[in-house]
Amino acid sequence: MHLSQPAFVQELQAELGPVKLVHQIDSSPRSHVWRAEISGTPAVIKQIVEGPDAHLRFGREVTALRLAARTDPPLAPTILGIDPDQRVLALEYLDAGDPPDDWKVDYAAALARLHAATNGGDAGSLPRWSPPTPDDLRAFLRLAREMGVAVPPAIHPELDGVLDRLDRTVGHSLLHGDPCPGNDLYTSEGIRFVDFEQASLGNGLTELAYLRIGFPTCWCATQTPAPLLRRAEDAYHAAWRAATGTEPQGDLTDEGIGWLLRGDALVERAHRDGTDHLARVTRDDWRWGIATARQRLLHRLGVVHEATADRADLANLHDVTAAMRSRILGRWPAILPLPSRRP
Repeated sequence: MHLSQPAFVQELQAELGPVKLVHQIDSSPRSHVWRAEISGTPAVIKQIVEGPDAHLRFGREVTALRLAARTDPPLAPTILGIDPDQRVLALEYLDAGDPPDDWKVDYAAALARLHAATNGGDAGSLPRWSPPTPDDLRAFLRLAREMGVAVPPAIHPELDGVLDRLDRTVGHSLLHGDPCPGNDLYTSEGIRFVDFEQASLGNGLTELAYLRIGFPTCWCATQTPAPLLRRAEDAYHAAWRAATGTEPQGDLTDEGIGWLLRGDALVERAHRDGTDHLARVTRDDWRWGIATARQRLLHRLGVVHEATADRADLANLHDVTAAMRSRILGRWPAILPLPSRRP
């Protein structure tokens, strides 16, 4: 689709010089994106559209890009110009290639550096990350019961403890908000992240857990083989230590449980509307991207089951996740594991 003269071009030209829009490129329904030339230099122009929260998403992206600009080497495109009235960003064009086979190692190290770009002094600059809620917990336990799994009373304090720890581990890391394959670009100068509309401040392990739990907010959900996962998590910790001189705070097992409890992480963002998507799994197996809801849930149950094997404080959850996996595989034996390669 070619849009040669959108309304915002005149404002950008006044600020940056001649703008020649080459063509509109694919993006989510929540934004329009063009490849352009600005004063003869390749650039990207992004306009945030759709929904009553458009101005909020625009503000989050601008703030996150400015915070990410602290990193050296850079981890995000440079802002060239802004038109806040039209919710338009002119950004540095990034010439990216294909990621290597073991991309998750460099990805994890870059994610740690991004998370380390902010600290306690940045509190309030972005919204605080929202952990799962008691409603999420109740929906998960309802699903277990609907599948015929006995839910011991002792599991309630276990999971209440997880929610409490996730809420108390505040953190001030710059969270991308949607660090999916495709939002990581592999340039000759290293990884750059794009699309910060959902950025927030929180605990970096929330996003490091993507590698274990299967990229829960992403259309391209993949699993990470154990040897590669160890390398990637080690790379994250090493990069965090190098950037901050400290160890990451929090618990990856808790973060994985948090993603398991979130039924909204079984659907794309446009459908995260308060519906109990966990309850739907017993009736329907919808496809989102390269995986189905049951594939995603089965993988998350397996990750949490394995992670809680030596946790006496989560023993009941360990047993319940095993029983839920068994019921899913017994009822729908054709479910495939998540793919291990990104598309």
